[in-house]
Order: sequence, then C-alpha cells, then structure tokens
Amino acid sequence: MKPWYLYLVRCGDGTLYTGISNDVQRRMSAHLSGRGARYLRGRAPLALARKLRVGSCGEALRLERKVKRMGRDKKEKLIQGKIRLKDIQQNDLS
Repeated sequence: MKPWYLYLVRCGDGTLYTGISNDVQRRMSAHLSGRGARYLRGRAPLALARKLRVGSCGEALRLERKVKRMGRDKKEKLIQGKIRLKDIQQNDLS
C-alpha cells in the first residue's frame, strides 16, 4: 500500500494550494498540464512548496482539512518546517 502525502503548491499569483495524493509527482504533472484541481488553472507558474508523508488516506484527508483552514502565515511556517505535522494532528492551529 502506497503512503499518502499532504502537499502545498505555491501559485504564480502568490496563493498556496493544499492537496493530498499517494503519487505527488503524477498529481503535480496533472496540475501543470491543466488536468488537476480547477483552482490551479490559470495560476501558473506552479511550484511544489512542500511534500509531507502522512500515512493513510483517512489521515491525509483529516490533515488536508486542518491545513486548508489554517491562515497563510501558519501554512508558510509549515512549508518552512517551523510547524510539524505532529503539532497539527494534536492541536487545532487555525
């Protein structure tokens, strides 16, 4: 069974996109070709800002929901490694 990942993409307009996948490279290829998330269409250039291994699909979905609710400053800290996934799992950092 493939592990799941939470990933953050930095968009050309300065926004951050959060997603999950068990194959981040395949998913990024889809995003870059315009076949991925609708939000990312027209926001090129796209760059993978951070990829974090999370384990199961269920855990990835829970973490994705929490990260999407976080403010930009906390997402930037997650990208920089100043906030750990363990911190997000244990606490509500919204």
